[in-house]
Amino acid sequence: MAQKASPARAWIGTIVFLLLAPGVVAGFIPWLISGWRWYDWGGGARVVVPIAWIAIAIGVAFLLHAFALFALHRGTPAPVAPTEALVVTGVYRFVRNPMYLAVLTIILGQALLFGNAWLVLYALIAVAAVVAFVKGYEEPTLTRTYGEEYLNYRRNVPGWLPRLTPWRA
Repeated sequence: MAQKASPARAWIGTIVFLLLAPGVVAGFIPWLISGWRWYDWGGGARVVVPIAWIAIAIGVAFLLHAFALFALHRGTPAPVAPTEALVVTGVYRFVRNPMYLAVLTIILGQALLFGNAWLVLYALIAVAAVVAFVKGYEEPTLTRTYGEEYLNYRRNVPGWLPRLTPWRA
């Protein structure tokens, strides 16, 4: 098990990792691809633009919530500084991979906002990379680290399509 970090260290590590991982994947790279140039949706802008912003806002809110849970559990989402206990509270009661889903939602919101098909392609590549990482590294590591606790969680909480009701361990 990981060594418990001080609350300040957990928050600092979590914020740094937030900027380095999702900040790059959902912010910097989409900016490189799209230049964050707005697309002229014409009359459809009244519908498309609010939907895009709602997707981005929901993605950001869920991402920040999920990251905060790691700091509250005195660790970080970074594999080098994990929490001591398996995080199964908050949004993790509905889905095992909320951070990845949040990042995908942010990217797709930007694709819609900027009318950029390259961002949709990038989102598909990001999903493939994330699924490979989850299956090849994350799930086996969590199984080794937390054993039956993680296997029970995995049996009860879906990885990608959220439950309608929160799981209670």
